[in-house]
Amino acid sequence: MKYNPDVHHRRSIRLHGYDYAQPGAYFVTVCTQNRRCLFGGVMGGAMRLNAAGRVVEKCWHNIPSHFPHVALDAFVVMPNHVHGILRIVDASVGAKNFSPPQTGQRPHGTTKTIGSVIRGFKIGVTKWIRQNTPVYNVWQRNYHEHIIRNNDDLNRIREYITNNPLKWELDKENPVNIRWDES
Repeated sequence: MKYNPDVHHRRSIRLHGYDYAQPGAYFVTVCTQNRRCLFGGVMGGAMRLNAAGRVVEKCWHNIPSHFPHVALDAFVVMPNHVHGILRIVDASVGAKNFSPPQTGQRPHGTTKTIGSVIRGFKIGVTKWIRQNTPVYNVWQRNYHEHIIRNNDDLNRIREYITNNPLKWELDKENPVNIRWDES
């Protein structure tokens, strides 16, 4: 079926009118397709990464190399999802505190939004998994995000991320705990 904008509506889960390129801290969760456990397992309350999980970790830690305006904070790879805090720092000042030239528009392909960062991360992981495993569909189509508004929120989320492997048995992303609606 051909795309028809009058019929095919995709409702955005992003905060309407919010600029996701502005400086701030963002809690993101990226889930695998069908919550498939691709990245290892939790044993004794600790995450044990397999080869794919180690690639996820490497790609996450490489985000600032590709997006210099992004700083990393707390992060964890789980069997079928990733939690992390990304901080967009002031992108208007270069690495040596020089203001970049004002050309009036960004070069093609260099958007500085959280969405662009997550897209790049997902592409890196997907490329490796497709080349090294029989898995083709790695990620769910979107990702979840929460704009972190204050230090209490930041500290609560850091604690949640750190303790996520300890609570895997109760985690709603654990396939054992998924309740499918059969109606």
